Amino acid sequence: MPATATAIEARGLEKSFRIPTHRVDSFKERLVRPFASRDSRELRALGGVSFEIQQGEFFGIVGRNGSGKSTLLKLLASIYRADAGTIRMAGRLAPFIELGVGFSMELTARENVVINGVMMGLTPQETRERLDAVLEFAELEEFVDLKLKNYSSGMLVRLAFSLLLEVDADILLIDEVLAVGDAAFQQKCADAFREMKAAGKTVVLVTHDMSTVEEYCHRALLIEGGKILHSGDPAEVGRLYTRLNFEQDEETAEAPAAARESTAQASDEVRMVGAWIEGPGGDRVSSLEQGTKIRLRLELEVLRETQGIGLGLNIANADGVSIFEFGAGIADARGSTVLPAGRTVSVAATVENPLAAGRYFVHCGVSRIAGGIALYVHNALDFVVFGGDPQARGVVFLPHEVDVTVGDEEPQT
Repeated sequence: MPATATAIEARGLEKSFRIPTHRVDSFKERLVRPFASRDSRELRALGGVSFEIQQGEFFGIVGRNGSGKSTLLKLLASIYRADAGTIRMAGRLAPFIELGVGFSMELTARENVVINGVMMGLTPQETRERLDAVLEFAELEEFVDLKLKNYSSGMLVRLAFSLLLEVDADILLIDEVLAVGDAAFQQKCADAFREMKAAGKTVVLVTHDMSTVEEYCHRALLIEGGKILHSGDPAEVGRLYTRLNFEQDEETAEAPAAARESTAQASDEVRMVGAWIEGPGGDRVSSLEQGTKIRLRLELEVLRETQGIGLGLNIANADGVSIFEFGAGIADARGSTVLPAGRTVSVAATVENPLAAGRYFVHCGVSRIAGGIALYVHNALDFVVFGGDPQARGVVFLPHEVDVTVGDEEPQT
Protein backbone atom coordinates (compact mmCIF):
# COMPACT_ATOMS: atom_id res chain seq x y z
CA MET A 1 0.00 0.00 0.00
CA PRO A 2 1.26 3.56 -0.63
CA ALA A 3 3.08 5.42 2.12
CA THR A 4 0.77 7.51 4.32
CA ALA A 5 0.83 9.23 7.70
CA THR A 6 1.60 7.16 10.77
CA ALA A 7 -1.44 6.07 12.80
CA ILE A 8 0.38 4.13 15.56
CA GLU A 9 4.01 4.44 16.62
CA ALA A 10 5.41 2.19 19.34
CA ARG A 11 8.98 2.54 20.56
CA GLY A 12 10.82 0.31 23.03
CA LEU A 13 7.75 -1.10 24.77
CA GLU A 14 8.52 -3.14 27.88
CA LYS A 15 6.09 -4.79 30.29
CA SER A 16 6.66 -7.19 33.18
CA PHE A 17 4.38 -8.79 35.76
CA ARG A 18 5.15 -9.95 39.29
CA ILE A 19 4.02 -13.54 39.97
CA PRO A 20 3.89 -14.56 43.67
CA THR A 21 5.87 -17.72 44.40
CA HIS A 22 3.75 -18.46 47.49
CA ARG A 23 0.00 -18.36 47.11
CA VAL A 24 -2.16 -17.25 50.06
CA ASP A 25 -5.57 -18.88 49.66
CA SER A 26 -7.36 -17.63 52.76
CA PHE A 27 -7.73 -14.66 55.09
CA LYS A 28 -6.96 -17.00 58.00
CA GLU A 29 -3.57 -17.87 56.55
CA ARG A 30 -2.73 -14.20 56.20
CA LEU A 31 -3.69 -13.59 59.86
CA VAL A 32 -1.74 -16.60 61.15
CA ARG A 33 1.33 -15.79 59.07
CA PRO A 34 1.30 -12.00 58.71
CA PHE A 35 5.02 -11.80 58.04
CA ALA A 36 5.23 -14.77 55.69
CA SER A 37 7.46 -14.30 52.70
CA ARG A 38 5.85 -12.53 49.78
CA ASP A 39 8.51 -13.46 47.29
CA SER A 40 7.61 -13.24 43.65
CA ARG A 41 9.18 -13.87 40.30
CA GLU A 42 9.23 -11.56 37.33
CA LEU A 43 7.41 -12.51 34.14
CA ARG A 44 8.74 -10.44 31.27
CA ALA A 45 5.86 -10.15 28.79
CA LEU A 46 7.41 -7.62 26.40
CA GLY A 47 11.03 -6.68 25.92
CA GLY A 48 11.72 -3.66 23.71
CA VAL A 49 9.00 -3.91 21.05
CA SER A 50 8.99 -1.21 18.36
CA PHE A 51 6.88 -0.85 15.21
CA GLU A 52 4.81 1.59 13.16
CA ILE A 53 1.38 1.23 11.57
CA GLN A 54 0.31 3.55 8.79
CA GLN A 55 -3.10 5.18 8.48
CA GLY A 56 -5.48 2.98 6.52
CA GLU A 57 -3.35 -0.13 7.11
CA PHE A 58 -4.83 -3.51 8.06
CA PHE A 59 -2.14 -4.83 10.41
CA GLY A 60 -1.98 -8.35 11.86
CA ILE A 61 -0.31 -9.39 15.11
CA VAL A 62 0.28 -13.13 15.52
CA GLY A 63 2.07 -15.30 18.03
CA ARG A 64 1.73 -18.42 20.12
CA ASN A 65 -0.10 -18.44 23.45
CA GLY A 66 2.02 -16.57 25.98
CA SER A 67 4.07 -14.79 23.34
CA GLY A 68 3.00 -11.31 24.50
CA LYS A 69 0.61 -10.33 21.73
CA SER A 70 -2.41 -9.81 24.02
CA THR A 71 -0.28 -7.75 26.41
CA LEU A 72 0.81 -5.64 23.45
CA LEU A 73 -2.79 -5.10 22.38
CA LYS A 74 -3.78 -4.04 25.91
CA LEU A 75 -0.93 -1.56 25.99
CA LEU A 76 -2.21 -0.07 22.74
CA ALA A 77 -5.71 0.11 24.26
CA SER A 78 -4.36 1.78 27.44
CA ILE A 79 -5.64 -1.10 29.58
CA TYR A 80 -2.07 -1.69 30.77
CA ARG A 81 0.61 0.93 31.41
CA ALA A 82 3.99 0.18 29.85
CA ASP A 83 7.01 -0.11 32.16
CA ALA A 84 9.08 1.64 29.52
CA GLY A 85 8.69 2.92 25.98
CA THR A 86 6.21 5.19 24.23
CA ILE A 87 3.01 4.81 22.21
CA ARG A 88 1.71 7.53 19.92
CA MET A 89 -1.66 7.34 18.17
CA ALA A 90 -3.25 9.64 15.63
CA GLY A 91 -7.02 9.31 15.80
CA ARG A 92 -9.88 8.04 17.92
CA LEU A 93 -9.42 4.49 19.20
CA ALA A 94 -12.04 1.75 19.54
CA PRO A 95 -10.85 -1.49 21.21
CA PHE A 96 -12.60 -4.84 20.99
CA ILE A 97 -10.36 -7.04 23.08
CA GLU A 98 -12.22 -9.18 25.60
CA LEU A 99 -15.77 -10.47 25.52
CA GLY A 100 -18.09 -8.39 27.70
CA VAL A 101 -15.52 -5.78 28.77
CA GLY A 102 -17.40 -2.53 29.36
CA PHE A 103 -20.78 -4.25 29.52
CA SER A 104 -22.93 -4.39 32.64
CA MET A 105 -24.59 -7.78 32.91
CA GLU A 106 -27.41 -6.31 35.01
CA LEU A 107 -28.44 -3.85 32.28
CA THR A 108 -30.33 -4.51 29.06
CA ALA A 109 -28.80 -4.52 25.60
CA ARG A 110 -30.41 -1.16 24.88
CA GLU A 111 -28.89 0.43 27.99
CA ASN A 112 -25.46 -1.11 27.35
CA VAL A 113 -25.35 0.12 23.77
CA VAL A 114 -26.11 3.69 24.88
CA ILE A 115 -23.56 3.65 27.72
CA ASN A 116 -20.77 2.05 25.68
CA GLY A 117 -21.46 4.23 22.67
CA VAL A 118 -20.97 7.31 24.84
CA MET A 119 -17.78 5.81 26.31
CA MET A 120 -16.48 5.36 22.76
CA GLY A 121 -17.06 9.00 21.86
CA LEU A 122 -20.63 9.19 20.54
CA THR A 123 -23.23 11.50 22.02
CA PRO A 124 -26.26 9.87 23.68
CA GLN A 125 -28.41 11.08 20.78
CA GLU A 126 -26.04 9.58 18.18
CA THR A 127 -25.98 6.29 20.06
CA ARG A 128 -29.80 6.06 20.19
CA GLU A 129 -30.00 6.85 16.47
CA ARG A 130 -27.63 3.97 15.71
CA LEU A 131 -29.27 1.49 18.07
CA ASP A 132 -31.41 -0.07 15.34
CA ALA A 133 -28.39 -0.57 13.07
CA VAL A 134 -26.47 -2.22 15.92
CA LEU A 135 -29.30 -4.60 16.73
CA GLU A 136 -29.97 -5.40 13.08
CA PHE A 137 -26.36 -6.37 12.40
CA ALA A 138 -26.25 -8.43 15.59
CA GLU A 139 -29.67 -9.96 14.84
CA LEU A 140 -30.80 -9.18 18.39
CA GLU A 141 -33.87 -7.00 17.78
CA GLU A 142 -36.06 -9.38 19.79
CA PHE A 143 -33.70 -9.30 22.78
CA VAL A 144 -33.04 -5.56 23.09
CA ASP A 145 -34.70 -5.33 26.52
CA LEU A 146 -33.21 -8.56 27.87
CA LYS A 147 -30.51 -8.23 30.54
CA LEU A 148 -27.07 -9.25 29.30
CA LYS A 149 -26.68 -11.79 32.10
CA ASN A 150 -29.22 -13.85 30.16
CA TYR A 151 -27.29 -13.57 26.87
CA SER A 152 -25.19 -16.40 25.50
CA SER A 153 -21.51 -15.79 24.70
CA GLY A 154 -22.39 -15.71 21.01
CA MET A 155 -25.04 -13.03 21.55
CA LEU A 156 -22.60 -10.94 23.57
CA VAL A 157 -19.89 -11.01 20.95
CA ARG A 158 -22.39 -10.12 18.20
CA LEU A 159 -23.63 -7.14 20.20
CA ALA A 160 -20.11 -5.92 21.03
CA PHE A 161 -18.82 -6.21 17.48
CA SER A 162 -21.93 -4.61 16.01
CA LEU A 163 -21.48 -1.63 18.32
CA LEU A 164 -17.83 -1.36 17.30
CA LEU A 165 -18.87 -0.99 13.65
CA GLU A 166 -21.13 1.94 14.47
CA VAL A 167 -18.49 3.93 16.35
CA ASP A 168 -16.75 6.64 14.34
CA ALA A 169 -13.28 5.43 15.25
CA ASP A 170 -10.11 5.96 13.23
CA ILE A 171 -8.26 3.00 14.75
CA LEU A 172 -9.83 -0.38 15.60
CA LEU A 173 -8.16 -2.94 17.88
CA ILE A 174 -9.72 -6.38 17.39
CA ASP A 175 -8.83 -9.55 19.26
CA GLU A 176 -9.63 -13.12 18.15
CA VAL A 177 -12.73 -13.15 20.32
CA LEU A 178 -14.57 -12.92 17.00
CA ALA A 179 -14.11 -16.67 16.68
CA VAL A 180 -16.85 -17.08 19.30
CA GLY A 181 -19.53 -16.23 16.74
CA ASP A 182 -21.30 -18.85 14.67
CA ALA A 183 -20.55 -19.45 10.98
CA ALA A 184 -23.15 -16.96 9.74
CA PHE A 185 -21.87 -14.21 12.02
CA GLN A 186 -18.25 -14.93 11.08
CA GLN A 187 -19.23 -14.36 7.44
CA LYS A 188 -20.72 -11.02 8.48
CA CYS A 189 -17.43 -10.20 10.17
CA ALA A 190 -15.56 -11.13 6.99
CA ASP A 191 -17.77 -8.78 4.98
CA ALA A 192 -17.26 -6.05 7.57
CA PHE A 193 -13.48 -6.53 7.37
CA ARG A 194 -13.59 -6.02 3.63
CA GLU A 195 -15.64 -2.84 4.08
CA MET A 196 -13.17 -1.55 6.69
CA LYS A 197 -10.26 -2.25 4.35
CA ALA A 198 -12.01 -0.54 1.43
CA ALA A 199 -12.90 2.46 3.63
CA GLY A 200 -9.26 2.94 4.67
CA LYS A 201 -9.78 2.21 8.37
CA THR A 202 -6.70 1.48 10.45
CA VAL A 203 -7.25 -1.99 11.90
CA VAL A 204 -4.99 -3.95 14.26
CA LEU A 205 -6.06 -7.60 14.30
CA VAL A 206 -4.75 -10.25 16.72
CA THR A 207 -5.53 -13.75 15.52
CA HIS A 208 -4.30 -17.34 15.22
CA ASP A 209 -5.99 -17.74 11.83
CA MET A 210 -3.27 -17.32 9.21
CA SER A 211 -5.74 -17.41 6.32
CA THR A 212 -7.42 -14.30 7.78
CA VAL A 213 -4.04 -12.58 8.08
CA GLU A 214 -3.13 -13.36 4.48
CA GLU A 215 -6.54 -12.37 3.14
CA TYR A 216 -7.00 -9.00 4.86
CA CYS A 217 -3.71 -7.69 6.23
CA HIS A 218 -1.33 -5.40 4.38
CA ARG A 219 1.44 -6.31 6.82
CA ALA A 220 1.82 -8.56 9.85
CA LEU A 221 4.04 -8.94 12.88
CA LEU A 222 5.16 -12.19 14.53
CA ILE A 223 5.92 -11.96 18.24
CA GLU A 224 7.53 -14.64 20.39
CA GLY A 225 8.84 -14.41 23.94
CA GLY A 226 7.96 -10.72 24.10
CA LYS A 227 10.11 -9.84 21.08
CA ILE A 228 9.42 -9.34 17.40
CA LEU A 229 10.67 -12.26 15.31
CA HIS A 230 9.55 -10.94 11.95
CA SER A 231 7.51 -8.12 10.47
CA GLY A 232 6.40 -7.67 6.88
CA ASP A 233 4.62 -9.75 4.26
CA PRO A 234 1.59 -11.56 5.80
CA ALA A 235 2.25 -14.78 3.85
CA GLU A 236 5.84 -14.95 5.13
CA VAL A 237 4.74 -14.16 8.69
CA GLY A 238 2.08 -16.88 8.46
CA ARG A 239 4.61 -19.42 7.21
CA LEU A 240 7.06 -18.60 10.03
CA TYR A 241 4.26 -18.72 12.62
CA THR A 242 3.14 -22.15 11.44
CA ARG A 243 6.70 -23.46 11.45
CA LEU A 244 7.25 -22.06 14.96
CA ASN A 245 4.17 -23.86 16.27
CA PHE A 246 5.23 -27.25 14.95
CA GLU A 247 8.95 -27.02 15.60
CA GLN A 248 8.90 -25.56 19.12
CA ASP A 249 9.70 -28.84 20.88
CA GLU A 250 11.91 -30.53 18.30
CA GLU A 251 15.02 -30.14 20.48
CA THR A 252 13.57 -32.47 23.11
CA ALA A 253 11.54 -34.74 20.86
CA GLU A 254 12.10 -38.43 21.57
CA ALA A 255 12.58 -40.98 18.85
CA PRO A 256 9.06 -42.24 18.11
CA ALA A 257 10.32 -45.81 17.89
CA ALA A 258 11.02 -45.83 21.62
CA ALA A 259 7.28 -45.70 22.25
CA ARG A 260 6.45 -48.08 19.43
CA GLU A 261 8.86 -50.88 20.27
CA SER A 262 6.26 -52.82 22.23
CA THR A 263 4.06 -53.07 19.14
CA ALA A 264 6.61 -55.24 17.30
CA GLN A 265 5.60 -58.84 16.66
CA ALA A 266 7.67 -61.47 18.42
CA SER A 267 10.65 -62.46 16.28
CA ASP A 268 13.80 -64.40 16.98
CA GLU A 269 15.38 -63.16 13.73
CA VAL A 270 15.37 -59.37 13.82
CA ARG A 271 14.24 -56.49 16.00
CA MET A 272 13.81 -52.76 15.50
CA VAL A 273 16.26 -50.67 17.50
CA GLY A 274 14.97 -47.25 16.43
CA ALA A 275 12.95 -45.35 13.85
CA TRP A 276 12.77 -41.59 13.36
CA ILE A 277 12.42 -38.70 10.91
CA GLU A 278 15.61 -36.74 10.30
CA GLY A 279 15.43 -32.97 9.79
CA PRO A 280 17.52 -30.96 7.30
CA GLY A 281 20.15 -30.38 10.00
CA GLY A 282 20.42 -34.06 10.90
CA ASP A 283 18.40 -33.77 14.10
CA ARG A 284 15.37 -35.89 14.93
CA VAL A 285 12.09 -34.11 14.24
CA SER A 286 8.41 -34.91 14.55
CA SER A 287 7.06 -32.42 11.99
CA LEU A 288 7.93 -31.27 8.50
CA GLU A 289 6.87 -28.36 6.37
CA GLN A 290 5.08 -29.37 3.18
CA GLY A 291 7.63 -29.72 0.39
CA THR A 292 10.49 -30.62 2.74
CA LYS A 293 11.78 -34.09 1.88
CA ILE A 294 10.92 -36.91 4.27
CA ARG A 295 14.11 -38.52 5.51
CA LEU A 296 13.28 -41.81 7.20
CA ARG A 297 15.91 -43.45 9.38
CA LEU A 298 15.67 -46.96 10.87
CA GLU A 299 18.03 -49.24 12.77
CA LEU A 300 17.50 -53.00 12.88
CA GLU A 301 19.46 -55.70 14.70
CA VAL A 302 19.83 -59.22 13.37
CA LEU A 303 19.25 -61.67 16.25
CA ARG A 304 20.23 -64.85 14.48
CA GLU A 305 21.84 -65.63 11.16
CA THR A 306 19.39 -65.07 8.39
CA GLN A 307 19.44 -65.15 4.63
CA GLY A 308 17.40 -63.26 2.12
CA ILE A 309 15.31 -60.59 3.86
CA GLY A 310 13.82 -57.37 2.59
CA LEU A 311 12.44 -54.20 4.12
CA GLY A 312 9.03 -52.75 3.34
CA LEU A 313 7.72 -49.33 4.41
CA ASN A 314 4.21 -47.97 4.17
CA ILE A 315 3.25 -44.30 4.71
CA ALA A 316 -0.41 -43.94 5.73
CA ASN A 317 -2.56 -41.02 6.81
CA ALA A 318 -4.47 -40.69 10.08
CA ASP A 319 -7.49 -42.49 8.57
CA GLY A 320 -5.35 -45.52 7.80
CA VAL A 321 -5.32 -44.87 4.04
CA SER A 322 -2.08 -46.10 2.46
CA ILE A 323 -0.36 -43.24 0.63
CA PHE A 324 2.82 -44.90 -0.60
CA GLU A 325 4.55 -48.27 -0.23
CA PHE A 326 8.18 -48.92 -1.03
CA GLY A 327 11.08 -51.09 0.08
CA ALA A 328 14.39 -52.74 -0.74
CA GLY A 329 16.35 -55.94 -0.25
CA ILE A 330 18.93 -56.09 2.55
CA ALA A 331 22.53 -57.07 1.83
CA ASP A 332 25.96 -56.26 3.29
CA ALA A 333 28.68 -54.16 1.65
CA ARG A 334 29.87 -57.19 -0.39
CA GLY A 335 26.37 -57.83 -1.66
CA SER A 336 25.87 -60.88 0.51
CA THR A 337 22.32 -61.49 1.68
CA VAL A 338 23.55 -63.74 4.51
CA LEU A 339 23.50 -61.67 7.72
CA PRO A 340 25.13 -63.12 10.87
CA ALA A 341 23.69 -62.65 14.36
CA GLY A 342 24.56 -59.33 15.94
CA ARG A 343 24.76 -57.45 12.65
CA THR A 344 23.24 -53.94 12.68
CA VAL A 345 21.30 -52.75 9.67
CA SER A 346 20.93 -48.98 9.13
CA VAL A 347 18.30 -47.79 6.70
CA ALA A 348 18.14 -44.29 5.18
CA ALA A 349 15.23 -43.49 2.87
CA THR A 350 14.34 -40.13 1.33
CA VAL A 351 10.85 -39.48 -0.02
CA GLU A 352 9.41 -36.42 -1.74
CA ASN A 353 6.79 -34.65 0.35
CA PRO A 354 3.67 -33.48 -1.50
CA LEU A 355 1.55 -34.59 1.46
CA ALA A 356 -1.32 -32.38 2.54
CA ALA A 357 -1.19 -30.97 6.08
CA GLY A 358 -1.99 -33.59 8.72
CA ARG A 359 -0.59 -36.51 10.72
CA TYR A 360 0.97 -39.54 9.01
CA PHE A 361 2.22 -42.93 10.16
CA VAL A 362 4.96 -45.22 8.90
CA HIS A 363 4.49 -48.99 9.16
CA CYS A 364 7.59 -51.16 8.87
CA GLY A 365 7.88 -54.79 7.83
CA VAL A 366 10.80 -57.18 7.35
CA SER A 367 9.99 -60.12 5.13
CA ARG A 368 11.84 -63.29 4.17
CA ILE A 369 12.48 -63.54 0.46
CA ALA A 370 11.71 -67.24 0.75
CA GLY A 371 8.33 -66.31 2.21
CA GLY A 372 6.84 -65.14 5.50
CA ILE A 373 7.15 -62.10 7.75
CA ALA A 374 10.18 -61.86 10.03
CA LEU A 375 9.02 -58.66 11.77
CA TYR A 376 6.18 -56.17 11.48
CA VAL A 377 5.86 -52.90 13.44
CA HIS A 378 2.58 -51.07 13.03
CA ASN A 379 2.95 -47.29 13.51
CA ALA A 380 6.71 -47.57 13.81
CA LEU A 381 6.72 -43.79 13.87
CA ASP A 382 4.45 -40.85 13.15
CA PHE A 383 5.01 -37.27 11.99
CA VAL A 384 3.05 -34.15 11.15
CA VAL A 385 3.10 -32.23 7.87
CA PHE A 386 2.27 -28.54 8.17
CA GLY A 387 2.02 -25.53 5.89
CA GLY A 388 0.96 -25.48 2.26
CA ASP A 389 -2.26 -24.13 0.84
CA PRO A 390 -4.88 -24.05 3.65
CA GLN A 391 -7.63 -24.35 1.02
CA ALA A 392 -6.18 -27.54 -0.48
CA ARG A 393 -8.14 -30.77 -0.03
CA GLY A 394 -7.09 -34.39 -0.43
CA VAL A 395 -4.16 -36.48 0.78
CA VAL A 396 -1.46 -34.94 -1.43
CA PHE A 397 -0.83 -31.48 -2.84
CA LEU A 398 0.17 -31.62 -6.50
CA PRO A 399 1.55 -28.57 -8.32
CA HIS A 400 -1.07 -27.56 -10.84
CA GLU A 401 -2.26 -24.95 -13.30
CA VAL A 402 -5.80 -24.26 -14.41
CA ASP A 403 -6.62 -22.63 -17.78
CA VAL A 404 -10.07 -21.14 -18.21
CA THR A 405 -11.33 -20.04 -21.61
CA VAL A 406 -14.49 -18.01 -22.02
CA GLY A 407 -15.83 -17.83 -25.58
CA ASP A 408 -13.14 -16.62 -27.96
CA GLU A 409 -10.98 -15.01 -25.25
CA GLU A 410 -7.38 -15.93 -24.64
CA PRO A 411 -6.84 -18.66 -21.99
CA GLN A 412 -6.62 -17.32 -18.41
CA THR A 413 -4.07 -18.98 -16.17
